[in-house]
Amino acid sequence: MTKREITFICITALIMCIPMAIIAHKDPQPPLSSAIYDWNDIKAVPTKTGEKRQFFQAPTPTLDELELHVTTLNPGEAPHPPHQHPEEELIIIKEGVVESTVNGITKRIGPGSVIFQASNQLHGLKNVGTTKAVYHVIKWKTEKTPKAK
Repeated sequence: MTKREITFICITALIMCIPMAIIAHKDPQPPLSSAIYDWNDIKAVPTKTGEKRQFFQAPTPTLDELELHVTTLNPGEAPHPPHQHPEEELIIIKEGVVESTVNGITKRIGPGSVIFQASNQLHGLKNVGTTKAVYHVIKWKTEKTPKAK
């Protein structure tokens, strides 16, 4: 092998390793600290079924991840088909009437009602009222949260 070929191989190897090095050394997201989140400061992003306000999604000093978003559903809409996921979540109804299905049981609920979704259990939600439905979704992950399937 010539000196030129060896140099070419080394440069190629270095160039290919740069993206991996950047990913490996990316700083993890710092844990959330105590904070106040004003509703008026959180941008409402339109969705095909209403809108979403993403408050935060980050680790905390005791959780691998804590997420809070607020969904607004137009009448007759569901955010997605019934599904399941490894993280647990709480849904707190702020406005409107929704129909929630949890483990095959469906119930109509309104403002102030709370839904708890355990890990990997089938659930769904739909706005069955004549006005917009608004609800808070709080999700978390810990070291005990199973990996996504």
